[in-house]
Amino acid sequence: MNAVNNAVVVGAGFGGLALAIRLQAGGTQTTLLEKRDKPGGRAYVYEDQGFVFDAGPTVITDPSCIEELFTAAGKRIEDYVEMLPVSPFYRLCWEDGSHFDYVNDQEALDRQIHAINPVDVAGYQRFLAYSKAVFEEGYIKLGTVPFLTFRDMIAAGPQLAKLQAWRSVYSMVSRFVQDEHLRQAFSFHSLLVGGNPFATSSIYTLIHALERRWGVWFPRGGTGALVNGLVRLFQDIGGRIELNASVAQIETKNGRASGVRLEDGRFFPADAVASNADVVHTYASLLNQHPRGAQEAASLRKKRFSNSLFVIYFGLDHHHSQLQHHTVCFGPRYRGLIDEIFKGNALADDFSLYLHAPCVTDPSLAPPGCGSHYVLAPVPHLGNADIDWEVEGPRYRDKIFEYLEERYMPGLRSQLVTSRIFTPFDFRDQLNAHVGSAFSLEPVLTQSAWFRPHNRDRELANLYLVGAGTHPGAGVPGVIGSAKATAGLMLAEARA
Repeated sequence: MNAVNNAVVVGAGFGGLALAIRLQAGGTQTTLLEKRDKPGGRAYVYEDQGFVFDAGPTVITDPSCIEELFTAAGKRIEDYVEMLPVSPFYRLCWEDGSHFDYVNDQEALDRQIHAINPVDVAGYQRFLAYSKAVFEEGYIKLGTVPFLTFRDMIAAGPQLAKLQAWRSVYSMVSRFVQDEHLRQAFSFHSLLVGGNPFATSSIYTLIHALERRWGVWFPRGGTGALVNGLVRLFQDIGGRIELNASVAQIETKNGRASGVRLEDGRFFPADAVASNADVVHTYASLLNQHPRGAQEAASLRKKRFSNSLFVIYFGLDHHHSQLQHHTVCFGPRYRGLIDEIFKGNALADDFSLYLHAPCVTDPSLAPPGCGSHYVLAPVPHLGNADIDWEVEGPRYRDKIFEYLEERYMPGLRSQLVTSRIFTPFDFRDQLNAHVGSAFSLEPVLTQSAWFRPHNRDRELANLYLVGAGTHPGAGVPGVIGSAKATAGLMLAEARA
């Protein structure tokens, strides 16, 4: 073992920030390098004409994993960010005009389920019990444990088998719930981490129990305020962050990472390097001068990647009080559309949408009387569908605006003050995401735990991974969990 006195973390997304904080709090002098002009990664923030737009994650489901970062650093989360409860968690809407308010109130849930299909009340209770069992095993016990050897996978095998992890999320929900709308309501969660409900392991039903355990939260000032709070925490305990610091190379010497060189030529020597960058980009570009880079990149490119997203950020001169904070707008198809999103080679004619209206919870994110919003549609990644988003993007935006105006937000287009779009091209070009995937590797069973890129590289002993592409996977709790797993390995080496 070599002593680890200082570390460099590449990328200031939630995973990179959480890892940097844990390392710095654990006594390893840490530098965080971010290529963009602001921290946050996918949780970037756009500001325009008084409107504040969170670019990415807006559903915070496990505040305890965030609070743990502050505790580890000897600080209090309340001194850095205020977390606001969101209720309902989501309003789920269908084209027949029906809707379901997903709340953390058993009586209210039972009442709504009973109105849809009385026998599903008992079925939902059984599904919730199953989801809680999976949550205890998959999230509490294994979510922050690194799977470095196949023995680790074998050890977890009996319990995963007992929980029928080979089944898909949708098939497991369908065992308990009969009504199709309710099946959609309790299976769509895997889409929040880039998982196809018809292919993703039923282990991901744990997201339901996770939300019921801790609720859904939103930081005052937006997700960007949480990012800024984490940056301030990191700096308060002595960490160093460099923005506009585009990494060109992870350099190696004698079979170990020796440091990180920026595109402007600056070099940051390090006893250990961790990458929060896209995993394919990490190996194919940042390690392209080492045989390990080409080898692992070739292997990764053969794997299945999650869908991409098409996102519209828009500000209106009108507050739509009929909206909830989070609305899921199901289109006319569920299974067929999801099939085309994950396997199709073109853009489907229809779509399902997630509509974010944060001013419901925090009006300060827009000028008085106005509203900040974003709407996203899951779309195929660039490796499956060769779509020219320069041409298709504006068309798709107009089609989505027309749909929202007709069904959810009357007068939208006449109220428009500002808008911008973020396409699979932007995921590829701004975030270095392989094939423009929004969530890295698809979370199927054969690409989870030990089968996912490991938190520590198996050949370069002081090179580590953090973020959506490593264990346990995407989503804010997932990438913060990956930081805990990776930090445990790095700090153990530092103490050795």
